[in-house]
Amino acid sequence: MKTLSIVIALALILHGLVHLMGTATYMKLGTVQGLAYKTTLLGGRWDLGANGIALYGALWALAAFGFAVAAAALLAGWEWYRPLLLGVALFSLALTALDWKVAFAGVVMNVIILAWLWLAPLSGK
Repeated sequence: MKTLSIVIALALILHGLVHLMGTATYMKLGTVQGLAYKTTLLGGRWDLGANGIALYGALWALAAFGFAVAAAALLAGWEWYRPLLLGVALFSLALTALDWKVAFAGVVMNVIILAWLWLAPLSGK
C-alpha cells in the first residue's frame, strides 16, 4: 500500500507542476510551448482582460500548491488529505474546464483523481 501511496503522491505532484505552466503563461512569467497567452476563456467567449487572466493564472498556482500539500499529507498518512484533495481536484476541474481546449488533459486527470477518491476505501476503516 505504501508503494501505491508514493505513486499517487507523485502523480499529484506532477499534476500540480503542470498547473504552474498555466500560472507562468497567464501571469506572463514565461512562455510554455503549446500554451499561448490570451485573455479569454470558454473558447474565446469570456474575456477577462489582462488583470483577470493574471488572477486566473494565480489561481492555477493555488491549485498546484494544494496538490503538493495533499500529496505530502497522503504520504504522511494524514486522513485530512482526502477532503483537501477533493476540494483541490474540484477547484482544478473548474479551472481546466474554463480553458478546455488547451487543458483537456487536466480535466481528464481531475476526473481520475475524483473517481479514485470515490472508489478508494478509507484506510483503517
